[in-house]
Amino acid sequence: MDNSGATEPVRARLVRAALDCFLADDYHRVTTRLIAERAHANVSMIRYYFGNKEGLYEEMIRETLNPMLTVLDGPMLASTAGFTDFLRLYYETMTARPEFPKLILKVLALNQGPGRRFIQQLLERGRTRGARKVSALKAQGQIASDIDPDILRLAFVSLAMTPILLKEIFEEQMGRPMDAGFLETLAAFNGHLFLAGLAPCTSK
Repeated sequence: MDNSGATEPVRARLVRAALDCFLADDYHRVTTRLIAERAHANVSMIRYYFGNKEGLYEEMIRETLNPMLTVLDGPMLASTAGFTDFLRLYYETMTARPEFPKLILKVLALNQGPGRRFIQQLLERGRTRGARKVSALKAQGQIASDIDPDILRLAFVSLAMTPILLKEIFEEQMGRPMDAGFLETLAAFNGHLFLAGLAPCTSK
């Protein structure tokens, strides 16, 4: 039973606590009791909402990635100018949880912890939605007709993930923080790169 007196729903507190715990330690070392204690909830609530620890783990990943997957169904990428906004959203989301991309990388590249197939399914959904957006932009003449959607996707992921994954190294090398202002400028610059690289050729 919740004894925190907080107004945040217990389900949301469990997801937030799971994110804190799984980012701080390896999957097998995190217990449902630890998550429940951090969320000021009864461990039975994990079984009630998520079935088990793995179900909670998957929901934690889904809720963190969903804002960016939802964008692929919305108006943000109705024009190429939206790439800047999408990069900005990614930087903002991941700056709040800089360990999250590393967690995804560990699961996918090193197969540490459960959820590899689940994460791949989420990413495939993003790939399918992104391909539809690319087709629409081609049909509207906003991007070159020979753009390979998989190449575009890999380029975008590289520009999005690398600054967050290597944030501490870059900050040390530059001698300045990659704060909100820096990331805003980076999003605008990378968005400009996309606009230039995707533009249809106007002359031979």
